[in-house]
Order: sequence, then structure tokens, then C-alpha cells
Amino acid sequence: MDAMRRFGLPLVVASVMASAAGVEPIKAPGSSAIASLVANGRIEEARWPDFSDARSDLAAFYQMNLFAPAWVVKGAPNAQSMLLIDTLSAAAAKGLDPEDYDASKWPARVAALRALRVPSDEQVARFDIALSVAALRYVRAVRWGRLNPAIPDAQLAEMPEMLRRIAAARDPRVELAALDPQSDGYRRTEAALARYRALARESDDEMLPATKKPVEPESRYEGVARMARLLRRLGDLPVQAKIAAGDEYNGELVEAVKRFQARHGLTADGRIGKDTLAHLNTPLTQRVRQLELALERWRWMPRDFARPAIIVNIPEFKLRGISAGNSADLEMKVVVGGAVKHETPLITSAMKEVIFRPYWNVPRSILTKELLPKIRDDRSYLGRNEYEVVTNASQVVTRDELDDETLDQLRAGKLQIRQAPGKKNALGMVKFLFPNEYNVYMHDTPSTSGFARSRRDLSHGCVRLERPELLAAWVLRQKPEWTTEKISEAMQGTAPVSVTLEREIPVMIIYTTAAVGDNGEVRFFGDIYSQDAALLLSMEKGAPYSARKITTVARAQRPRG
Repeated sequence: MDAMRRFGLPLVVASVMASAAGVEPIKAPGSSAIASLVANGRIEEARWPDFSDARSDLAAFYQMNLFAPAWVVKGAPNAQSMLLIDTLSAAAAKGLDPEDYDASKWPARVAALRALRVPSDEQVARFDIALSVAALRYVRAVRWGRLNPAIPDAQLAEMPEMLRRIAAARDPRVELAALDPQSDGYRRTEAALARYRALARESDDEMLPATKKPVEPESRYEGVARMARLLRRLGDLPVQAKIAAGDEYNGELVEAVKRFQARHGLTADGRIGKDTLAHLNTPLTQRVRQLELALERWRWMPRDFARPAIIVNIPEFKLRGISAGNSADLEMKVVVGGAVKHETPLITSAMKEVIFRPYWNVPRSILTKELLPKIRDDRSYLGRNEYEVVTNASQVVTRDELDDETLDQLRAGKLQIRQAPGKKNALGMVKFLFPNEYNVYMHDTPSTSGFARSRRDLSHGCVRLERPELLAAWVLRQKPEWTTEKISEAMQGTAPVSVTLEREIPVMIIYTTAAVGDNGEVRFFGDIYSQDAALLLSMEKGAPYSARKITTVARAQRPRG
């Protein structure tokens, strides 16, 4: 009874009311043992014995039925328990580890319980609690992800009721399937995972030979036959394609390499250099892991965000505008924050404002580390680059050469620097604002050479846009007066123009190294911020995942532009 009191009143209240009425309190077989196990927070025979993080949810769940077993009837597993066990055993299809839910242990547990003519309360309780713990862990994993960095407490409070619906359902699989993200992208990623698992099982993991120089089209390469087999299996080389005899690297094989390069975020030139060879030699088991992590991150995304929406995938260096029909009707290259020191953070926000011909208020970190050394060596540097020294109230102090007193005030933080609107402005002709704690935004840039690179982590943390005028037109569709001509005039005008959106547009900056397009094409990208590595490192420590933060591999600094 002491263990029961720790987790609320329903059982106690029921007992008191029954006693007052002169009736013996109702006590389900195994209820005391179940309450005791819940209070203990461990079940030693499980792969991950510690379930202390789930005790309050388990207590709330079992209190709904006065701590009676949920999965055992007359000493045997009920039909719902067997269907639940089937689902847990198939968790790999969702990118999860079935052993997190004791998949290999359930057949023996079921057989042992069935073999007992009259199992003890303790035996029933241990089976029931073990299955409830596995179910709660599975529910959390498929609904929100194992290591989601931000789950609203109000949503987590729904877990006991979710488990009750699963236990009460005629077929628990229907309730469990409803927990998955209900998006085409998630389903396509699930399908891609199944395909790449099959490819990995069939792979011989033979490596393509390295060369001192890149392999050029119309040259010879001893790995041609092996490469053709690999690209056929991956779908980049059509099955019916004809390959030249011997070591000739030409024709359709070159086109297949270009398709492979495009799918892996590489320059699609057909040259087999170091990066292309590294991707060709990446084990398919690693691609499986990338798809598993992609499914995990899908579960972190809001399910109810409105469309249209803007999504930036950092490792892909791409922005997409998602229409109300859930298809991408805008796509462009982006430059994101440089790895290690200026990483672009993951953000969920809403775009509220567009500013044409913006000022750039130089962040303190950039001022002290980059501008002040240049100003010290060349007092005319600011004027030549259209910077202004201003007070904290944005009053202009000078646009010309600096004297010593002004320089000292800049060093002390009493004055600021901003860059005037114009062609030299670091933000280009337009910026897009969405509130966030990192002061990150999207903007144009006068430095466009970075868009020609395949790897584009070059900024101080903000997102630079390849075609900002197209994003402006897409965002301002809700304002018919903002025609393409008016947008062009505003970008080429003489003064800042601010436009407040009547309807905010969701913005999500995400991080996934595997993505599946609307056409089913599977794309893979480099783990530029080591976030996949960090996520895997944390997952390897096992349950309870909910009590752990993602282990840092590469720590992001506060980005500023």
C-alpha cells in the first residue's frame, strides 16, 4: 500500500469508499505486485532495466484500472499483448532498435507465462510491467523521437492516456500506426530505409580503387566493372545501359556518375575525384544509419505547422518553399554557418517581416575580431566600405575617418557600427526576419561565389540566399500589390522599406543528412556539423533516452550574420 500511495489517490480512495460502505475493497490479482514494481522503477530482466523516467506515466496508466494487469487475462497474455509484441518486434522498419523494446525476449516470456498453470501475482506483474514499459518507450519514440531536444510537457502528459487507448483497442496496431508522422516525406523515408536495408544485406562491400589523380570521362579506370554494378543496384545506372568492355570510363556510365554525384550533394561533372570516390565507397550500412536518423528527426518536426512554409536543410544547403499541397514550389541554394565556430542553429519560428535595402548592424563579435583590426590599420576603411559609427540610439556619429577618441569608444562598446544600404552591404538588398533567440535571419549577399561550391558552410550563422528576389515574391504572394516589378524597385531603391506580413509563414531550419524527394530519389549529404555522430553517440547509451541530452561532438557558437 505504501508504494501505491506514492503515485496518487485513486486506489486509496476506492479502498476507503468500499470500507465505509461495509464492502471488502476490490483488489485485482497482481495489483499489489504491480504497484510495488512501478515504485521500484527497475525490472532486471529487461535489456534496459531502469525505467525510473517512466514511473509517473506507468502509475497514472495503472491507476485507471486500480493497478490491475493490462496485458494478462486469467494468467495468460491477452490478444492485445500479442499484437503489441508483434509491433515492437518490427520496430526496425521505423529506424528503431527492436531490442530497446526487448523484442528477442518476448517469445520466451510468453511461453513461460503460458506454461504456468496458475502464475503468481509477481510473475504476472513482471510480465505486465515489462510490456507496459516497452510500449511507453515505443510510443515516445514513434510519436516524438527518442532524443527530441524539445517536447512540450503538455504533450508528454498524454502518454498514460495513449497507452490506455492502445491496451483497450481491439487491434493496438491501429492506435500505434496513428502515432507516426502523417506526412508523405516520412513514408518515403521509411520506404527508402527498407530498400537500403535490402541493398546493404546484398552488398559485398568491395571498395573501388583509389587513383592519384581524378578519373576523367573518356579515360581508363580499373574500377569500371565494380562501379557499374554498384550504380545499377543504386538505380543511377539503368539496368539496360550498355557499358564499354574493359576499363573505358565513358558513355552512360559517366551520366550515371553525374546522377550519383547530384544525389550526394557533389558537383555533377562526372569526374571521379576524392570526394566522389569517398561517397562511392561509403558502406551501405552507413546509408541505412543516415535514413534511420532522418526518421528520428522527422519525429522532431511539428505536425501541425501551417502551409505554405519555408524549410532549410543545413547539410543539403537548400531552401524549399512548401505549398499548401505539401509540394515544393520554390527551391534554391543557400549558404549556411561555417562548421565548428559559426554553425547555423536548428530553428522553428515564423517569418513576420521583409526588409528591402536593410542596414547591417555589425555584431559585437565581428566588430571586435574582424573590423577593429582593419580600422586600426586603416582609418579610412569604414568610409570606403560604407560603414557608419552610430550611438546605441542609432544616431550617426561619423561616416568618415575615425579619430582616437571614437576608436576608443568603439572598443569600449559605447558606440556601434552599421553598414549603410547598398551594393556593398553584407546583407545585400533584402533580409527576411523570423524571431529566434540566436538573431539568425535569411538575407541576400553581395558575395555570390559561394553558391558555386558544393559545400557551402561559409557564413557567420545566418542563411544567405541564392535568389532572394524569388523568395521575396513567394513570401509576398499574400500581398498582390507586391509585384515582381515593385520588389525589384524596392531592392534597387534608395532607402529601407519594411513590409510586415499579414499572415506569418512557418520557418524551419532542420538538419538531416538523408532526404527522399517527391519522386522517390534518395539523397545523402555530409555530416558537416557532426550532428549525426553526436546523435548516434547518445543513442548507443540506450534507454532511458528521455533522461539524456544529445552528446556534443561539435559545439555551435552563437551565430550573428
